[in-house]
Amino acid sequence: MKFLSKAVAPFDFDLSVRIFSDGDKQICRYESGRYWQVVRVGEKLVLIVVKSLGTVDEPKLSVELKSNEEISYRDKKIIREIIDSIFSLRFDLKPFIKHVEKDRIMSRIVQKLRGLKAPAAETVFEALIDSITEQQISLKVSQTLERKLIKTFGDVLELDGEVYYGFPTPKKLASASVEELRGCGLSLRKAEYVRDLSAMIADGKLDLEELKNRDEKEIVSELCKIRGIGVWTAELTMVRGMNKVDALPADDLGLRRVISHFYCGDRKISAEEARRIAEKWGRWKGLAGGYLIFAEMLGVRN
Repeated sequence: MKFLSKAVAPFDFDLSVRIFSDGDKQICRYESGRYWQVVRVGEKLVLIVVKSLGTVDEPKLSVELKSNEEISYRDKKIIREIIDSIFSLRFDLKPFIKHVEKDRIMSRIVQKLRGLKAPAAETVFEALIDSITEQQISLKVSQTLERKLIKTFGDVLELDGEVYYGFPTPKKLASASVEELRGCGLSLRKAEYVRDLSAMIADGKLDLEELKNRDEKEIVSELCKIRGIGVWTAELTMVRGMNKVDALPADDLGLRRVISHFYCGDRKISAEEARRIAEKWGRWKGLAGGYLIFAEMLGVRN
């Protein structure tokens, strides 16, 4: 099954998914102009293969759906909404671009990365599990652990002789033992956090998707009630899983480093100073922080 999907311009699909160029082929990857990953519709696993047919100013995506089960019209509608959310297709960058015009540094970065919309996780649960995994370790190490977690507990989709993995369900992670989770490289505490959080969701005691409808302070407050989740984890989850462009995880050392690189001559800055600098970006603080991270990754000079 195939369909076309349009996005609010400007949108550079290839730039936005370039970070997945070294992704795991069995989980998600961008290669030769094609991005693919497994999404879940109820109990059904579907491989989405996305590529750009348009331009930055007239963005259009070609989406192909593959599954071992029949894909209904309802499934297609749900998947379209998932894709809209992952790639922020309905989000309009123009007010942000206009707002940062007087910020010489950010304005230049935004122009060099024109059309960038950082991809989000399929679900808030996935974003939160990834954020817990990344606590106090490097991004490279955490990505290795996340991939092992997915391949150990994720459901398998076999298509045309290839094997793909979907992100584990809360039920699957809740039923895992702490020892099994530690086998993926998680520390004892993180294994307990992942299992207990998953159990809360599987038992119907927590609805993470519902939190998307609340404001930033309320989301942080609710998430921080959960064992193992602090402000940094909550804010990172909002950025990655809720499309909250105003959330700035200023306690993140990597984010503070790139803010300092572009604005403070690479000197060490505190979370409070990072937040003060970010005030100039208004309600797009999280989005602006993402641009700085991408700028460093892609070699954009100050």
